[in-house]
Amino acid sequence: MADIQTLKDIANRLRIYSIESTSAANSGHPTSCMSAADIMAVLFHHEMRYDVSIPRGANNDRFILSKGHAAPVLYAAWHVAGHPGITHDDLLQLRKLGHKLEGHPTPRLDFVDVATGSLGQGLSVAAGMAYTGKHFDKSDYRVYCMMGDGESAEGSVWEACAFAGHYHLNNLVAIFDVNRLGQSDPAALQHDTEAYQKRMISFGWNAIVVDGHDIAAIVAAFENARACTDKPTALIAKTYKGYAHDNAAEGISDQLNWHGKPLGARGEEIIAKIKAATSNLEAFVQPQKPTGTLSENQPAAINLSSPPSYGADEKVATRVAYGTAIKKLGENSDRVVAMDGDTKNSTFAITFQKAFPERFIECFIAEQNLVGVAIGCGCRKRTIPFVSTFAAFFSRAFDQIRMGAISQANIKLCGSHAGCSIGEDGPSQMALEDLAMFRTIPTATVFYPSDPVSMERAVELAANTEGIVFIRSSRPALPLIYKDMKEEFAVGKGKVIRSSDKDQVTVVGAGVTTTEAIKAHDTLAADGINIRVVDIFCLKPIDKALLLESARATNNKVISIEDHYVEGGVGSAVAEALSEEPDITMKMLAVDRVPSSGPGAVIMKEHGISADVLVAEIRKLLA
Repeated sequence: MADIQTLKDIANRLRIYSIESTSAANSGHPTSCMSAADIMAVLFHHEMRYDVSIPRGANNDRFILSKGHAAPVLYAAWHVAGHPGITHDDLLQLRKLGHKLEGHPTPRLDFVDVATGSLGQGLSVAAGMAYTGKHFDKSDYRVYCMMGDGESAEGSVWEACAFAGHYHLNNLVAIFDVNRLGQSDPAALQHDTEAYQKRMISFGWNAIVVDGHDIAAIVAAFENARACTDKPTALIAKTYKGYAHDNAAEGISDQLNWHGKPLGARGEEIIAKIKAATSNLEAFVQPQKPTGTLSENQPAAINLSSPPSYGADEKVATRVAYGTAIKKLGENSDRVVAMDGDTKNSTFAITFQKAFPERFIECFIAEQNLVGVAIGCGCRKRTIPFVSTFAAFFSRAFDQIRMGAISQANIKLCGSHAGCSIGEDGPSQMALEDLAMFRTIPTATVFYPSDPVSMERAVELAANTEGIVFIRSSRPALPLIYKDMKEEFAVGKGKVIRSSDKDQVTVVGAGVTTTEAIKAHDTLAADGINIRVVDIFCLKPIDKALLLESARATNNKVISIEDHYVEGGVGSAVAEALSEEPDITMKMLAVDRVPSSGPGAVIMKEHGISADVLVAEIRKLLA
């Protein structure tokens, strides 16, 4: 245990390093680091239990710096704690091209679980970690999340507060660094710490107001949090931006217009004052080791507990098959968990919940938090989270998904009720932009199964594919396309499902439109017109070789048909894959405007993605 003076000296070291590194970079946020330095000193050298030599060890306490712009104080904290890969020279390479210490934390560093900097997201991830620790790992590790007061204006913060309060996550501590000042103006509540406290209490938290520059008070507050056994704790720390003890940063502390700016000529003067007020410039306390006995999870293949089993004439919605598949995965691995946003009886995640209620998390109608919790659950390979809601609603969480890619997140997202084929519910429920959204995510794999057999295999592949995976499911009951239950599927591979040596055009479908393409094939075949039908199955990475081979075999004529807006969907993916190939003629059939309510089949015809419309377009193309 550290004494108060030693912790104060460590806090001063953190301030010095934060000023030095941002001055060397000539950019960064030293004042945001300075307000947090005392809390960070207590956290890393008194409160948290972790093994510095194994930063992501399964038994370590977790820390998320949600106010990611204060990255220099995080890097300094690990340096002072003795991390062998973070030297003082490294701190002076902050933000330099090619160096590991970036402007905001990313998991390129072994002590960072998730990327932060897009504000308001850290608490959801921390809540996912805490839920995992309490309910899945059943371990004693604790989770700490430091936020800025400015980011507490984000709705996602309060989604996370509601979630953590509801589930009584007493192993979670949220720290609000209430330094009063935002980027361009004071934060809305400024130093009204009582207002923060009342809000947190109303969300079911143990809420403690503390002087964020009083080391002894911070130590006592963390002891209070550790003693609280029935709810999460919020430390509402009143701090000052740019603060240094003994008024060493006079003229900068608590002043506007210093956000995101190095201290320039004032830096050396302030460092000298801080050093003069520090008893021991080499102050150090060995972090306490964790006491848990969890083993590290090692990646292993996870297979369906049994192959798909459907009658040849059976019609099954792919959303139903999704629920069947995740249940089968759950039977083979207790690392598989599922969560939903109060749509489980529509996404069919309810099938998993009924089988494994202890591994299902209801996240309610809060999609940003839903995705954030999933990212947290998947950290350190503790679980493989499957996340479901209507595909349209994932658009609310696009920034969480985008940051998930930077975070190297391993989450599996299934969006149901895709496209206008859902019919009567109308356009607010129709996902018509989701494929475009997920295709922009650099680490994402995108599956769009066309029948229940391919859906089950897509879910199985998702479990074994590292990174973010999106699976698009459909509402209509669809006939079997793959009647061989042992049909093999692969990431990045499509299927030719109708072909001959006289095919005149290739039709590329996905999901519900693959069935429409088969209908068109049969209609045209009766008139002696042969077409090739490709079920794309995996939209990203796309099977460029199959598309090119099919195009070349069908007079370089290709038509795509999809239940999605034209921008960014199946047609766009096919066109991009073939864009460097000469002499290919391509037509895209897609939803052309905002749909209305009505029977799904009628709406599909009205928007030009039904079998009869496809037949007419093919005849026109071949005329």
